[in-house]
Amino acid sequence: MSQDHIPETRREFIKTSSGIIAGLATGGLFGDAFATPVIKPDYSIPLGVYAGYSKASFLKESGCTYIEESVTGFLIPEGGDEMYEKNLEQLHQKNFPIKSYVILLPGSLKTLGPDANHEAILQRTELVLKRAKECGSQYVVFGSGASRVIPDGFDRATAKAQHIDLTRKMAPLAEKYGVTIAVEPLNRGETNFINSLAEGVEIVDAVKSKSVKLLCDIYHMLKEDEPATEIVKYGKHIVHCHIAEKENRTPPGVKGDDFRPYLSALKKINYKGGLSIECFVYTDFDKEAKRGIEVLKQQLSEV
Repeated sequence: MSQDHIPETRREFIKTSSGIIAGLATGGLFGDAFATPVIKPDYSIPLGVYAGYSKASFLKESGCTYIEESVTGFLIPEGGDEMYEKNLEQLHQKNFPIKSYVILLPGSLKTLGPDANHEAILQRTELVLKRAKECGSQYVVFGSGASRVIPDGFDRATAKAQHIDLTRKMAPLAEKYGVTIAVEPLNRGETNFINSLAEGVEIVDAVKSKSVKLLCDIYHMLKEDEPATEIVKYGKHIVHCHIAEKENRTPPGVKGDDFRPYLSALKKINYKGGLSIECFVYTDFDKEAKRGIEVLKQQLSEV
């Protein structure tokens, strides 16, 4: 049978096969055909580190998508309004986002007990939220453990009611500025009130505001022996997360903690918010922070 009489389907097959063979012979398609495919992690979330904004460029180069700052370090610095304006200018120049701020209140401002000072707290909170909006940030963390310690002998129910009343007054301010307040449960070594996700949700549920949600700190969960299943149970409330190793609050990779059960729980609730390494002491910040991000990425890829 002549080439002209080969059925169209066979002609196309021969043409295609000839091209592939020629490509393999020259090595053009061989590598593409047999190269190992690039496999992207099945689950990933934005990663950040709590640090001074002077570390922004380094953290960006180290694989972070944002930085987490403190209220007193950036929004209400010791240098006053002039220092804040300098911080804001630096933020605009580097254009690396600050997602959230920790340490809303100093220990001297009490949310509950006989020395509760809600008026001063609300004034401070409004300024913080206003400036957080100016900075394009999403969250202000309401942990501030020293501010919410229930004094010895003080009625616990009264203390809880005081704290809820304050948070309810904070909510309209958060709604006004479009910044979410993230209630943070802390371990009992830091405070004796709101020590679990369940107790944090009690505050969130009582306030009933779209701008008051829950922060999940895996370090505090580990210190309290709180199981990862609590993340699944209360996942609908969680908007932001912190993490550190249990023993000395070191970054992931220093002691070698396995966070995969907790990361797996975040995956199960399809959590897409930020996960910040929040440590306060480093032996070598650059080395340990960079390693911490690498370890988190690796463990996230394994859940």
